[in-house]
Amino acid sequence: MKIIDLLKSGKPTLSFEVFPPKTTDKIDTVFNAAMNIAALKPAFMSVTYGAGGGTSDYTAALSADVQNLTGVPVLAHLTCINSTKAQVHRQMQTLKDYGIENIMALRGDRVPDHHETDYHYASELVAEVAADGSFCIGGACYPETHPESDNSFDDVRHLKEKQDAGCQFFTTQMFFDNDILYNFLYRIREAGIQVPVVAGIMPVTNPSSIKRICRISGAALPQRFCRIVDKYGNDPKQMKQAGIAYATQQIIDLYANGVNAVHIYSMNKPDVAEAILQNVSELLR
Repeated sequence: MKIIDLLKSGKPTLSFEVFPPKTTDKIDTVFNAAMNIAALKPAFMSVTYGAGGGTSDYTAALSADVQNLTGVPVLAHLTCINSTKAQVHRQMQTLKDYGIENIMALRGDRVPDHHETDYHYASELVAEVAADGSFCIGGACYPETHPESDNSFDDVRHLKEKQDAGCQFFTTQMFFDNDILYNFLYRIREAGIQVPVVAGIMPVTNPSSIKRICRISGAALPQRFCRIVDKYGNDPKQMKQAGIAYATQQIIDLYANGVNAVHIYSMNKPDVAEAILQNVSELLR
């Protein structure tokens, strides 16, 4: 199933992201986590792609396992910044052979030994995948502006370029203040970006990761979230429950305000995914 068809239905959806193993000794652990999350029957699942394409083989294989063993549609990530066109087309063919119909087309993070390749921007990859004609294409967007963008106007302009190149929906980077998303949606709609937007939510259950998360994503932490971390951050069980509750409150508010598609950055944690799904299960009926 192509994800755009799910999004156009207008019904509330909840989906989850998993990431493949970096090394072979972690394959079983990641596989089991992915299968347990898929057993929750989310609307779809996404499988990430390592920096520089380092886990590309695992991405394709894990995507195939999830979709073909559980029936849950999969969105396979594909990056281009460190790839040639030949490499990208080989990966697309592999995904087609596995029956994957959805690609998340991303520029990707530059690696330290980065060298010039055939791609510079995500819009170039989007156009390449669109020309193939086999896939539903998703892209990334940043409600708080991409960390490398000079300003929010340029960021929205580049987002419009991805839509015009063939992107059929966007998934946001994580955010912790829903008002930031609502403002972002207003700005991009005014700029002519009309494709569906999936809200990306990160349940923070480990306070030690917050600084790294915010550095990578550019996300700001509202005071009410900081107070939660200050109060419960030293107790893992309390922080886990509080982090799940905070993410749940965000999701309920999003649904109530007409943002029907929510994607959870689950960090390969089936228990967190299950807790959130249970908290909003009646809203998804």
